[in-house]
Amino acid sequence: MPLARMQRLLPLLAPRQAEGGASTSADAVTDAPVAWNDAWFRADFAHDGQGNVTVELWVEAELPLVCQRSLRPYLQPVKRHSLLAVVERLEDQELLPEHYEPVLVEHNQLAMLDLVEDELLLGVPQIPRAPGVPERDVSTDEDGADPVEEPDEPTRRPFEGLAGLLKKRADK
Repeated sequence: MPLARMQRLLPLLAPRQAEGGASTSADAVTDAPVAWNDAWFRADFAHDGQGNVTVELWVEAELPLVCQRSLRPYLQPVKRHSLLAVVERLEDQELLPEHYEPVLVEHNQLAMLDLVEDELLLGVPQIPRAPGVPERDVSTDEDGADPVEEPDEPTRRPFEGLAGLLKKRADK
């Protein structure tokens, strides 16, 4: 299933590589866009013991994401497996066993593109980081050092005497 058809996923993906090697995105972060591959999925439909229509769904893809450490594109492998139950009304989802995720059908049609896209969205890391990219220490100081300020004066404790006054008052 082509990633380009997944409208909710598109804004999260790295710029797409065109046929000539150029990026198809005007706001490309890097000069090296990655190729987009299709997502693979398998759906097994069945009826469970309670008569529910179930879908066992497997989804695999290599999502082109932009690493937030290096700002370079990389391919993030995503493998998801879900057990879904088809419901026709929102009220029906409360009757499902807990191990099923409800899927609402409209007009007796199940949108497989939406199901696959949902699984891929769940597999996108909150902060994409390419494997093997080292962490960098970042400082906002001008010279790049983390200054540790040594206090010149002892710490003032304005309410330090209050504890003694309260104790004297309690003793009376």
